[in-house]
Amino acid sequence: MLASGVKLAEYRHVISIRIPTMRRLLMLGVVLTVLFFEAIPFSPLQAAETLTWQQCLREAAQNHPDLRSAAEAVRQSEAQRSIDRSGLLPTVSVSSGGSRSGNFSNDPAVQNDGSWSMVASASQLLFDGGKTRNTVASTSETIKAKRHAAEVISASTRYSLRTAFVQLLTAQQQVALAADIAQRRRQSLRLIGLLYQSGTENSGALSKARADLAEAEYEVAQAKRGLESSQAVLCTQLGRRAITSLQVTAPFTSTETTRSTPDFDRLVREHPSYLQLASQKEASRYSLQAAKSAFVPKVSLNSSVGNASFSNLPPDRVDWQVGVNVAVPIYQGGSGRATVAQARASLNRQQADEESGYFSLMRTLQQTWKAFRDATENVGVQKQYLDAANERARIADAQYSAGLVSFNDWTIIEDNLVTAKKSYLSARSTLLTSEAAWVQAKGGSFETR
Repeated sequence: MLASGVKLAEYRHVISIRIPTMRRLLMLGVVLTVLFFEAIPFSPLQAAETLTWQQCLREAAQNHPDLRSAAEAVRQSEAQRSIDRSGLLPTVSVSSGGSRSGNFSNDPAVQNDGSWSMVASASQLLFDGGKTRNTVASTSETIKAKRHAAEVISASTRYSLRTAFVQLLTAQQQVALAADIAQRRRQSLRLIGLLYQSGTENSGALSKARADLAEAEYEVAQAKRGLESSQAVLCTQLGRRAITSLQVTAPFTSTETTRSTPDFDRLVREHPSYLQLASQKEASRYSLQAAKSAFVPKVSLNSSVGNASFSNLPPDRVDWQVGVNVAVPIYQGGSGRATVAQARASLNRQQADEESGYFSLMRTLQQTWKAFRDATENVGVQKQYLDAANERARIADAQYSAGLVSFNDWTIIEDNLVTAKKSYLSARSTLLTSEAAWVQAKGGSFETR
């Protein structure tokens, strides 16, 4: 009787436990199986070349065609200024020539020694109403505008390079994340499959697990294709003709600060786009002054020395001449007034463009600043969601293994974890892209890094 009582007490104790012993043994076997597959190593991404952000900056600064084009545009304007400035300097030329005539009769009477000439001449502009000087000043302002335009191109190229860099950095993380999700889905399918075979789960749960795995494997292939595309984009931004396998390394953190609101007015007035418009306006102002000089007399000094006609060397005499030429415009068919009107309209247009450029830059700075701050704060929010999703998934895994939650509740938590991981990666990528847009909005170029 005592033995029977003991057995009855043990039986009641077993019944009082929520989870049957058979189910525990089954779950223990599933967990050991999953842990075995988790221990299988996966080969990391193979990359032929690893680049940092500073290395990308240096390579693109040397090879990018847009930067070379902008530099040549500056040199072209500098050459044009030298051409315009030559009008202020004296011009010197030397001319010589000769001719000889005769016939084939060998009659000395009709033969001559010929006529030769050798003359050196010089000319110097004395006064043209400041037209040449204003033209040179206008070209100098054009050079400034070209240099600021080169800075704008540099900022735009840097933004494109940074975006491509972040895109590849994100693609690398997406491949790793997709592989991690696929592995988790694969483990879940094994678990559901074993539970289905034991009769503790239904076919709907098994179908859902299979669909989740199919989606995860598709996302792995999609991420790998995205990685190849991102590598090609970065190669072109680096100025490389050959598309090679690349890998980039950098922290997923921003270096710009959002603690204090910047001085937007100062940023606009120091922006190379605004400075370019200001230089173009000043160039138009000097061009207007040069156009008004069309109604002013032009005075120049001319001189020459030599002999215009001699028969033998050395010449029997050397002539010289010095004179002043004055050209007074009287009637030009209205072209002078039309030129002035054209130059004045150009100046007015540049003034309007400068004002419009100020407003446009102010809008861009305000919008990119807001986007950058939003992206910065969103990273922290998504990190909290990810931490919460990881904790919920950890608890749900234990509860599902113990039979305390249904498959529907457990798979919702699993899906939320996958979504949280993707959202956190997307938020960090958006942060770096928004930071790059903010740097470009401020006029950050290759020189400012």
